[in-house]
Amino acid sequence: MEALLLGVGLLLGAYVLVYYNLVKAPPCGGISNLRGRTAVVTGANSGIGKMTALELARRGARVVLACRSRERGEAAAFDIRQESGNNEVIFMALDLASLASVQAFAAAFLSSEPRLDILIHNAGISSCGRTREAFNLLLRVNHIGPFLLTHLLLPRLKTCAPSRVVVVSSAAHRRGCLDFKRLDRPVVGWRQELRAYADSKLANVLFARELATQLEGTGVTCYAAHPGPVNSELFLRHVPGWLRPFLRPLAWLILRAPRGGAQTPLYCALQEGIEPLSGRYFANCRVEEVPPAARDDRAAQRLWEASRRLAGLGPEEDAKPNEDPQPEDPGVPSSLSTPHPEEPTVSEPDPSPQSSPDLSKVIRRIRVKVEPETQVS
Repeated sequence: MEALLLGVGLLLGAYVLVYYNLVKAPPCGGISNLRGRTAVVTGANSGIGKMTALELARRGARVVLACRSRERGEAAAFDIRQESGNNEVIFMALDLASLASVQAFAAAFLSSEPRLDILIHNAGISSCGRTREAFNLLLRVNHIGPFLLTHLLLPRLKTCAPSRVVVVSSAAHRRGCLDFKRLDRPVVGWRQELRAYADSKLANVLFARELATQLEGTGVTCYAAHPGPVNSELFLRHVPGWLRPFLRPLAWLILRAPRGGAQTPLYCALQEGIEPLSGRYFANCRVEEVPPAARDDRAAQRLWEASRRLAGLGPEEDAKPNEDPQPEDPGVPSSLSTPHPEEPTVSEPDPSPQSSPDLSKVIRRIRVKVEPETQVS
């Protein structure tokens, strides 16, 4: 009996050590008052995205939930309004697998929302499920869709600078290896899905890195954020039904709750003083070094060019694009603006997509091979 109690005590002690050192996420601080600012969070109807949107709403931001399902998106917006006491939380339809949907969302948003201060690319998939497309669905949803959305909304982000873009990535990027000759080939079978997922997460890290270079000096900064091991729908969505009852208790014990997974994306969106770290990869609310493949500037630029092609943007032009019109009430500083009316209206996407000016060509800075070890706590 004593041996049994000792064994149980050792197991509990080991679990506590693992939980508090590896599982439990550090709380996010950052800007506490976001009144007058607008944030877009993709995939915000559940999991990490919903917890991210809830925290932004609690701090007073106007939050747009960009989700594929209208029913689940509107239900999530209602829940967040009720829990946060903030009525400025609305749903807008966005399907990242469809470039037309991305364009329609951007057109609807730009025509109805005068500000954009925070753009968080949270939506993603880990498997194609039963869907069969003529393209790489994992890359389309996890990278190409967010790439196009950023491009279309970038003029508004610039006019509202200082503003931020956060790309939710994963530690799986360490297993990624981009093959530019097969970048958009359809994914078939679970082995290809595992590789395609890791490749798409590597694309997220390289995108944030290259975007930081492109936007240097504009006041728009960007970050790749790893939420950690999270017990979310993404974890169990494609697990066989018979296996879920066995995995759910295990996931509850060893994985973070979605609220914990939201902390690093929130840190990247709200923490003051991390602007010099634009383009870097964050985990557990601090900078983390990445493998050589994730800091390869040549690969990042090549991915940027390939992404433009796959997003239907064509070759990048040297001409400076037209700037987006200034938001309403230009006399108000960029960090504050007159809040929207309390009762929001749900904006319907414009079925006819609008074109957007290309990203400005900024002189690329030379990156040193060894990144500084600077950390912001």
